[in-house]
Amino acid sequence: MFFLFYELELHNCNSGRYLHFAMQLNSQGYGVYGMDWIGHGGSDGLHGYVPSLDYVVSDTVALLRWITDRNPSLPCFLYGHSTGGAVALKAACQPLMDSLVKGIILTSPALRVQPTHPIFEVIAPVVSTLLPTLQFKGANKSGIPVSRDPAQLVAKYSDPLVYTGPIRVRTGSEILRITNFLRKNVERVSIPFFLMHGTADRVTDPIASQDFYISAASKWKRLKLYDGYLHDLLFEPEKEEIIQDIINWIDETLNITEL
Repeated sequence: MFFLFYELELHNCNSGRYLHFAMQLNSQGYGVYGMDWIGHGGSDGLHGYVPSLDYVVSDTVALLRWITDRNPSLPCFLYGHSTGGAVALKAACQPLMDSLVKGIILTSPALRVQPTHPIFEVIAPVVSTLLPTLQFKGANKSGIPVSRDPAQLVAKYSDPLVYTGPIRVRTGSEILRITNFLRKNVERVSIPFFLMHGTADRVTDPIASQDFYISAASKWKRLKLYDGYLHDLLFEPEKEEIIQDIINWIDETLNITEL
């Protein structure tokens, strides 16, 4: 069994932070691959800068093909957090994606992102062409709490692989673009998915997750809202409960033969 875990946040990406999650999955017999997107975590490129999230979608599909080619008899699941959830869902719209993954797990997906300042959405397409790497302080959300566990916040923001600076204009513009795509193409998502969101999340919108769940074409889908939880669900004090919910859903999905 292989479980590609894939974390992509609004301001940072470092799949190594998910070692605890990976070890929990390993203990249940799941192999795990992690991936950092361009310009984030351990990947090459200017820190915090992604020229196009379509490149990340393509890389995701390529890695899935690499995994399934080497393990043709084993089902694969894709995990995406925050903007990584949006990338996973756009990947799910690609042809023959249902032959690569058995299901998608999403935590706090970026489905209806609102800039902290309205002017950003207006100027982003222009400025992202002229000054794509410019850091736009007016769109910075790094000061918003993402976990109720103080130790996890310290660990995250002291990690040199975690980008904590103001969002770069092209990166922010790409996030807005991919969320607009999903809003217009929600009916194209037919792959089984498990969507989780904290109701107190101030980075991504839990109401958008509810709306997406209702509108998605997938026949096997589940939504779970965690009352009062923040953005980084797998780093909340109740992370063991959340990991168990994920494992239980995977087990249920594998036991449904018609999927």
